[in-house]
Amino acid sequence: MMRPQIIVLKEGTEASQGTSQVVSNINACQVVAEAVRTTLGPRGMDKLMVDGNGKATISNDGATIVKLLDVVHPAAKTLVEIAKSQDAEVGDGTTTVTMLAAELLKQVKTFVEDNVHPQVIVRAYRKATQLALEKIDEIAFSIPRENLVEHRQLLQKCAATTLSSKLVAGQKDFFAKMVVDAVSMLDELLPLNMIGIKKVQGGALEESRLIAGVAFKKTFSYAGFEMQRKKYLKPKIALLNVELELKAEKANAEVRVDSVEEYQNIVDAEWTILYDKLDAIVQSGAKVVLSKLPIGDVATQYFADRDLFCAGRVPEEDLKRTMQACGGAIQTSVQSMTDDVLGMCEIFEEEQIGGERFNLFTGCPQAKTCTLILRGGAEQFIEETERSLHDAIMIVRRAIKNDAVVAGGGAIEMEISKYLRDVSRTIPGKQQILIGAYAKALEIIPRQLCDNAGFDATNILNKLRQKHAQGAKWYGVDINKEDVADNLEACVWEPSIVKKNALTAASEAACLVLSVDETIKNPKSQNTDNRPAPAPMGRGRGRPM
Repeated sequence: MMRPQIIVLKEGTEASQGTSQVVSNINACQVVAEAVRTTLGPRGMDKLMVDGNGKATISNDGATIVKLLDVVHPAAKTLVEIAKSQDAEVGDGTTTVTMLAAELLKQVKTFVEDNVHPQVIVRAYRKATQLALEKIDEIAFSIPRENLVEHRQLLQKCAATTLSSKLVAGQKDFFAKMVVDAVSMLDELLPLNMIGIKKVQGGALEESRLIAGVAFKKTFSYAGFEMQRKKYLKPKIALLNVELELKAEKANAEVRVDSVEEYQNIVDAEWTILYDKLDAIVQSGAKVVLSKLPIGDVATQYFADRDLFCAGRVPEEDLKRTMQACGGAIQTSVQSMTDDVLGMCEIFEEEQIGGERFNLFTGCPQAKTCTLILRGGAEQFIEETERSLHDAIMIVRRAIKNDAVVAGGGAIEMEISKYLRDVSRTIPGKQQILIGAYAKALEIIPRQLCDNAGFDATNILNKLRQKHAQGAKWYGVDINKEDVADNLEACVWEPSIVKKNALTAASEAACLVLSVDETIKNPKSQNTDNRPAPAPMGRGRGRPM
């Protein structure tokens, strides 16, 4: 007797399950990886993405690309998430992690189709990841921090390796030095928001500058601004969150007056309040006045007459960075402007940089902040330079906190691949083949580096396998000579934490996709529960329309 079919899901619900569902998810992840595949390495190509508003973005940063892709497939979204997590944690290696995850899935696709249970694969992958992480820790090398010169060179080489795959690869040495200088100026916690990045169109890339202190664009200014001096030596700096402007009270208050004299008293009181504030600032000895709120034309003229410089509507982040660099505190009133709440710097000046005027504070006593001023042609180009430098800054921060490094250019992947192959042969059962599949997946990185440079990938991978089998553990792809080389000697270095995080995240994503065997899509419905629909607007109770 046939059982009656019972439908418990709402009509229109899509449900797909079983092996075909896992294979479909793997295929979807493959498509996302295809989008970023060609951006890997020094010869990687860039992508131009145009959003719904017509804004064009040119980038080869994996995280930026997958964020801008409008991925709809639920399983493929996991790849977008791991690229974001890699970006948040270490800042670089976003393309690597996306490709690794997709390749790990691709290698076991045939096993899934042959009905190997996904949990068997997941178990093998977790074991392989653990072995790989232990191997990285074992072979990574570090330079002692006591040797400052060598430690600095290590940081510069890590930054240069990151930048070699970016749009600014031609100037990688110039920017690598700049990034290391910038990070070196921060305090022990290395806060990212203390490195300001300002973009000025025009000029060459090499005209980019690092300011050891704070720089921000000249703020909106009123009449009287031209009369102010634009350079001070050792000025005291007042940082305010106070509005120095006459308020038109008609909008804010209602005052009833019986005579003209009373009205005059109100107006006089208003002026007196403003002048008292301005006088208190002048008496404090401050020569530079910065405020988050507007500074009006009366105040601007007043300060100009008394040889003070003022700037209102300073962005909050710039004001906070000025406070970090020059000391002092942001005041919400002008009543107690003592020396301990005023900042100080060696030189304050206003300077023309390209088509913009900038206020520069240099020689700061507590300089725990710095500003990069980027120059360049097109707006998209400067934005991509900023993204590239962000990756380099993150890498240098990681290398300072975690100074173990490994050779890049596919060297570390080939070494782990060889190690996992050797280990897999000592393990009986299905796990042997699956750990072998993990090892094969790791070869995608050197293979893609070759493909992107137009080399014969099979030929170079054969050479690399031979070298690693002979014990040359740091051999990787040499992009310049179309050959293999010892990338440790060639100074292609990456912090080991980048590789460890990439392997962990890629493996997690692959295991997550493999362990999903059913997708249920609910139909779009405005009123999902059985509550009555709300009454249409405009119809009151018991009142006819």
